[in-house]
Amino acid sequence: MSTTIDNTEVPYNRDELFMLEAIAQAKLAWQAGEVPVGAIVVKDGEIIARGFNQPIATHDPTAHAEVVAMRAAAEVLGNYRLPGCELYVTLEPCVMCSGALMHARFSRIVFGAHDFKTGACGSIVDLFKEEKLNHHAEVISGVLADDCVQLLKDFFAERRRAAVESRIQSDNLGE
Repeated sequence: MSTTIDNTEVPYNRDELFMLEAIAQAKLAWQAGEVPVGAIVVKDGEIIARGFNQPIATHDPTAHAEVVAMRAAAEVLGNYRLPGCELYVTLEPCVMCSGALMHARFSRIVFGAHDFKTGACGSIVDLFKEEKLNHHAEVISGVLADDCVQLLKDFFAERRRAAVESRIQSDNLGE
């Protein structure tokens, strides 16, 4: 497979093409003022649902990109179980999301950036390798990781700059 970017043909494999769609969702999260994490659900090679982080806007701590996409996929398929579905997400799922993915019976989880603070697919713990749990999905990590990491770095750098500018402006008003 290949795609064209800036009139240049660039080869991407299947996982990379779907991760590009998850990255597009992450950018929507950023535009909405949320941490830029995006996810898509794929069934039989087709995207059936999309989601991006929305906990701030929805006042819902469970509104992670994975959960938003999973809820949409369940609605599309008319089932709370999603066997044969694959999740593509820009950041390694946390314990909450990994548990939900497990209960939904996803067959594959593909993520970009590792999360060394809360990742539950190998970085901190690996729920999908826990033998005592009843469902195990294939987990693929590091797909377009550099792009996913850079998006997060740029977002947090922008927030730090804005916070500094706000403090300076506040200090100047107090003079």
